[in-house]
Amino acid sequence: MNDWKFSELKYTRPDVDAVRASLIEKTEKVKNAKCAEDVIDVIYALDEESKHLNTQFVLMHIRHTLSATDEFYEKENEYLNDAFPTILPYENALNEAIASSPYRDGVEAKFGKQYFTQIDLAKKQFCEKNIPLIQREAKLTNEYQKIMATCEIDFDGKTLNLYGIQKYFEHEDRAVRKAAHRKYSEFYEKNEERLEQIWDELISIRNEMGRNLGYENFIPVGYMQQGRTDYGTEEVAAFREQVREEIVPLCVKIYEAQAKRLGLDEVKAFDEKRVFPDGNATPIGDEDFMVGQAKKMYEEMSPETGEFINFMISHELMDLKNKPGKASTGYMTSIMDYSAPFVFSNFNRTKFDMEVLTHELGHAFAGYMAMRSQPISAYYSESTDIAEIHSMSMEQFTYKYAERFFGDKADKYRFAHLCDAITFVPFGVAVDEFQHICYANPSLTPKQRTMKWRELELKYMPWRKYKDDEFFERGGYWYHKLHIFLYPFYYINYTLTTMGAMEFKKKMALDPEKAWKDYLALCRIGGSKSYLESLEAADLSVPFRPGAVKKAMSYAKECVLEQIEKF
Repeated sequence: MNDWKFSELKYTRPDVDAVRASLIEKTEKVKNAKCAEDVIDVIYALDEESKHLNTQFVLMHIRHTLSATDEFYEKENEYLNDAFPTILPYENALNEAIASSPYRDGVEAKFGKQYFTQIDLAKKQFCEKNIPLIQREAKLTNEYQKIMATCEIDFDGKTLNLYGIQKYFEHEDRAVRKAAHRKYSEFYEKNEERLEQIWDELISIRNEMGRNLGYENFIPVGYMQQGRTDYGTEEVAAFREQVREEIVPLCVKIYEAQAKRLGLDEVKAFDEKRVFPDGNATPIGDEDFMVGQAKKMYEEMSPETGEFINFMISHELMDLKNKPGKASTGYMTSIMDYSAPFVFSNFNRTKFDMEVLTHELGHAFAGYMAMRSQPISAYYSESTDIAEIHSMSMEQFTYKYAERFFGDKADKYRFAHLCDAITFVPFGVAVDEFQHICYANPSLTPKQRTMKWRELELKYMPWRKYKDDEFFERGGYWYHKLHIFLYPFYYINYTLTTMGAMEFKKKMALDPEKAWKDYLALCRIGGSKSYLESLEAADLSVPFRPGAVKKAMSYAKECVLEQIEKF
């Protein structure tokens, strides 16, 4: 089993009828259990079957995103998106039997209280009336992904996809940057009517899900889908306000300094990616070079990361090249039968390649460690608000190796990356607030929603100016953010976890040994603890508390202001 490669793994359509029968059988076994060990044996057996079922779904998903126009995997995706929700009633019945078992205490002693916290979350989200809504939701999100994946933009004598055109956002010629940005905008404007319809229907479907579960709208369900058990909308709103007060003014300074460097009166939206007048840092090699350097870097970083990167390479667990028809996204997922992370991306020969390589490999390393540290697959994946700490902190940990990837432009990369990490946060909280507005106000028309996005840009990104681009100026920029369509209420995680990553940045500067020890502990925890418990285990602050954002960002702010003077 050690010699396998991803390309050789066989996908087999799951037998959904057999899955249902097995769940019914296991439910009866739990009900007839004579001791805690009987229930635990069922949980272990369920876990093995769940891992195999998940593996087949993940293999299908990866191959579907590798080629969104592959007819076989497109049909398999449609089939499984329809079939999987029909399993939910049987999973719920089994979970109910385990939760109500007289041997519950024994199960909790074995797996911890988080096991039942997860069961309770699943129970609160389940409603048979929602099954057809979940199926319809999947069709709509798949349509959105296909629109993005099949994008073709004619520019500079080439046919480019959404990742390819973005390379020109860094072009030395301002007119080229502006033209490329307008081409990017035109793609969304051309598809605006259908994107409006998809989003309108998704809001309606998801709000109906919420009402079927006894809520006013989808928002509480969205929070549960993200695994949030120890904070809610009030804490998130308080965090957004801290960002507006503490980070937005810093971002204004960053863009004012950038305008000065570029010799401009002000930075326009199409200028934002051009950080230096003589050119941004770009990788000094292609995809294979980047992977080769990543191998050396992770081997030097620690024994654990060295073992991990060689596992990833030897089993072909990264697909990074930008190809026609490939989904316009980046992600890490897990092939559970093989305890294997998989990383998907679209390199475009900009500093983005280093960012995504270290970001997604941060996720992958955490998954690799959790799959080797936790007893059951329910704990392989941490809550989404913890997950991005792994990835964003890894981006920071790799700063000292930047010369390997960028040569004498390494300082440029580090500065631009830190600026991006900071200026991203206001955008991230705007995405979150936009979703709250849309689900809480379903009577808004599509054009009114888009206007709300522009209002949020003015609130959180006052520097954002779209010269001669009427579509983006009236709010069309939000259409590009696939998380809004595919992963409701996920996006705030990137901003919450930026605080953790910046704390790790400071730790690494002051005490590298403790920083790495805390990071490894966080990776090994997986999903076995709640959000607040995980932060405590890694010695990280809670970002909602008064003054938390200012404290978390203090070192990064000091670094970037010092470097502004340098550059």
